[in-house]
Amino acid sequence: MTEISASARPFASRIPGLLVAGALMLAGTLPATAQTEMGFGASGDPSAPIEVNSDNLSVDQQDGSAVFEGNVRIAQNEMRLSADQVQVFYDADGEAIDTLRASGQVLLVSGEDSAEAETADYNVHGGIILMQGNVMLLRGASVVTSQKMNVDLASGTARLEGNVRTVLQQQGKN
Repeated sequence: MTEISASARPFASRIPGLLVAGALMLAGTLPATAQTEMGFGASGDPSAPIEVNSDNLSVDQQDGSAVFEGNVRIAQNEMRLSADQVQVFYDADGEAIDTLRASGQVLLVSGEDSAEAETADYNVHGGIILMQGNVMLLRGASVVTSQKMNVDLASGTARLEGNVRTVLQQQGKN
């Protein structure tokens, strides 16, 4: 057993209290809703043209929707979105794209960042992408997982919510 000198005892007796205080300070920095906001990719113009490539396209004139299936790849500015299927919903006038709904192996890439999820809804007018279901964000060597992520393409930011977990890699450490 290691003996603590008399001069070190006052400090040593405070260690448990300091650890609890540090844990409380850290816990206080995280919002109660377990959400995190961070940068994501390169900011871009949500009104820029959207290019879509796929194996198949089905159009329904009745409800004003279109479905791209098989190796769907979407490009706009620096943003790339791929999925097994993407449904396109038009505005009430049928003139402009309102929403793109991606499902199946969804991958979003913008700049150096990428994210995977089960689904993604892209509100084209608002420039917002909502990714849901087992979201995994990769930023360099760091990984963040959550249940939901909102990406603002104009500002280049992302907000992650629901069971957010982060693994931060330190440079120069193994």
